[in-house]
Amino acid sequence: MSTMALPERVLTFELDGEIFAIDAQSVREILEVPCITRVPGAPAFANGLINVRGAIVPLADLAVAFGMARATQGQDTRAIVIETEVEGEPTILGILADKVLDVTAMEGVTVADAPPVGMRWRADFIRAIARPRGQFVIFPDLELIFAESLGRVGGGAALDGTVFVN
Repeated sequence: MSTMALPERVLTFELDGEIFAIDAQSVREILEVPCITRVPGAPAFANGLINVRGAIVPLADLAVAFGMARATQGQDTRAIVIETEVEGEPTILGILADKVLDVTAMEGVTVADAPPVGMRWRADFIRAIARPRGQFVIFPDLELIFAESLGRVGGGAALDGTVFVN
C-alpha cells in the first residue's frame, strides 16, 4: 500500500489507452489543442509552446516520458493546462492528453506504490496506482518527470538523452 495521500478529486485522462490522473486542483483549464510552436533543439518531451490567453506556456507530452507511441492528434486530443511545482517553483505547463475523461472523487480508493518489477515504465515516474471502479489509474510524478525533462536531475541528461550545459 502506498503512503501517498490521494487528492480528493482527480482529473483522469487517457494516454495510449492507459488512464492517468492528476490532482484536479492543479488544473487551470482544458483546451482543444491550440497552434503549437515547435522549439528547435528542445527535448522531445517538451518541444512545443502554446499561447494560453496571451501567456506562453510550455507543452509537454507525457507519452514521451513513458515511452509510449505518440498518437496523432485526434478529435478528442486536449491540452490540460496545470500549475505544478518545477524545482520548487510554481509553474504553468500544458500536457497533452489523447482524451480527457472526467473529474472523479477518490475518497475510499486504495492506492499502491508502483511495483519495482513488471512495469513497462520507470517505477519512479509513478507516484501511485489506484483501482477505482476496477480500472487501473496511474498517478504520474509530474515534478520528477518535468525535472528530468529539463535535465536537472540525474546528472544533466534529459529524457531523450539531450545533455544540458549551464
